[in-house]
Amino acid sequence: MEMINGLGRRKAAVARVYVRQGEGKIQVNGKDYKDYFPVLHIQGKVVEPLNLVEVQSIYDIKVNVKGGGVKGQAEAVRLGIARALCKINEEFREPLKAEKMLMRDPRSVERKKYGKPKARKSFQFSKR
Repeated sequence: MEMINGLGRRKAAVARVYVRQGEGKIQVNGKDYKDYFPVLHIQGKVVEPLNLVEVQSIYDIKVNVKGGGVKGQAEAVRLGIARALCKINEEFREPLKAEKMLMRDPRSVERKKYGKPKARKSFQFSKR
């Protein structure tokens, strides 16, 4: 099997995911994913699509991710893995779509407006 790729994005994070036949190793930016994402619930986000379609020990995954924060990067990796799995086997699409792992989360930070301290927060109003 040749290398299959998928792209995942979330907030400012972009993840390029490469999947091929192997024994289940996941590398993120040259490190093991457990070292790159030390928090347990974020590690769970990364392997969620693999556990859902029960292929955690079949494919080796190599990920290049940049931008954003830890959680945004983990969710970008999750989307990239889910998209790559759909390219490998079209039968994986149904369970992944049911769990909304193929949908890009469009929410991002709203820009700051002039005359305000943040995007929507206003200075205290004084009538007199």
